[in-house]
Amino acid sequence: MSAQLLLPRLSLRAFAVWRRNFLVWKKLAIPSLLGNLADPMIYLFGLGYGLGGLLPQVGGVSYIAFLAAGTVCASTMNAASFEALYSAFSRMHVQRTWEAIMNAPVTLEDVMAGELLWAAAKATLSGIAILLVIWVLGLIGSPLALWALPVIFLTGLAFAALGLIVTALAPSYDFFMYYFTLFITPMVLLCGVFFPTEQLPPAVQAVAAWLPLTHAVALVRPLLFGEIPSGIIGHIAALLAVAAIAFGIASALIRRRLLK
Repeated sequence: MSAQLLLPRLSLRAFAVWRRNFLVWKKLAIPSLLGNLADPMIYLFGLGYGLGGLLPQVGGVSYIAFLAAGTVCASTMNAASFEALYSAFSRMHVQRTWEAIMNAPVTLEDVMAGELLWAAAKATLSGIAILLVIWVLGLIGSPLALWALPVIFLTGLAFAALGLIVTALAPSYDFFMYYFTLFITPMVLLCGVFFPTEQLPPAVQAVAAWLPLTHAVALVRPLLFGEIPSGIIGHIAALLAVAAIAFGIASALIRRRLLK
């Protein structure tokens, strides 16, 4: 792939695509948000109060507080991934919504950028909902937690861009199970959501350090505890790099798939 192929031409028309997806989602906003909350809340309450009652403090805080920060990041990752995979694939391949949109003066790159921004925005809403629950439970005690919001959005961008790559390659919905089983699920287990990464063998820690969820957790967890994360620039740069590179690859692959 040449550098030219990896540099999509973008315009503000992408926000029209974002708005179209938002207006469709708004009709089912409440069930959608409740659905995104169900799975992380089960982990938070089941493991946080159940398993947490058997564990000492982790990193100087209760286990449920430790788990809460990881749950925010994992939920953001899942919401962005589901939107960029199942929903985007439906609009691209099944419903052919993208094809209809491009009958207007909107390019494929605009459509993809709109999908990327919408998936990140929807993931951010999911992350905010969980943050509110955590705040109600008294697990957030610092205004620094507000800085987690841009991190959540950036995390959504990174995983939405990765999801669009898989969407570009997918022949059917069944293909997405490979992505979740081989990539998303291992990240939940390796990137510090349920336990500190320091508990892992050195070789596994080295692998986890390259995974985007690790960088998200490393930023969000200290902020929720009222601390300044260490290595902020490096973690943000890693998430930005994942989002930019993955979106460039996804754009090239989808352009080849739809405009060949």
